[in-house]
Amino acid sequence: MAGTTVRDDGAVEAAFAAALSAVDVPAGSEQWRRARSYIHDTMGTSKIVVFRALFPDERADKANAVFEETFAEQAIAVAEPVPGAEEAIRALREQGRRVCLSTGFSAGTRDALLDRLGWTDLADLALCPDDAGRGRPFPDLVLTAALRLRVSDVRAVAVAGDTGYDMVSGRRAGASVVAGVLTGAHDAATLTAHGATHVLDSVARLPALLGNR
Repeated sequence: MAGTTVRDDGAVEAAFAAALSAVDVPAGSEQWRRARSYIHDTMGTSKIVVFRALFPDERADKANAVFEETFAEQAIAVAEPVPGAEEAIRALREQGRRVCLSTGFSAGTRDALLDRLGWTDLADLALCPDDAGRGRPFPDLVLTAALRLRVSDVRAVAVAGDTGYDMVSGRRAGASVVAGVLTGAHDAATLTAHGATHVLDSVARLPALLGNR
């Protein structure tokens, strides 16, 4: 969602900064720089998984709680659709396609974002890692969506996302289209290196890409 269909005005980065401060990682320190680099590289994966990789102790849970709280306070109040995203989702459904929104956020944050945007009924399904077992880069979110939406062949699945881990997840799930979008965390080179079959300026271009398939 964030970066692909939703703009958060930098709130994800701000929430990560608050989380690091909460577990006594000094801003500007070498540990801070390493952590921020790792967070950027792993954008798209479950946030608790990121914190557990950084802090293999009780600090992970504290950092995750602060992240979720800060993001809920800051981002949900300002979240807006990526221009053309809502129209793209509606167009995909009009093409007869089933649409799943997925996120690395918790279920509570996902639901609050959907409520904020008025998107509760926009897509056929909305998933977070708690629904699937594991988040990105594992294929679980994509495969869970395929199962719940009764897709008969994973090659009929298209995945779109703004991070390298979105691309890896789509590839591992067997999707035939794995489209990177340039409205979020990673650039075209990173998306391509992680397996993107297409790179689009925005998810708004996805219906046209899939229109002849």
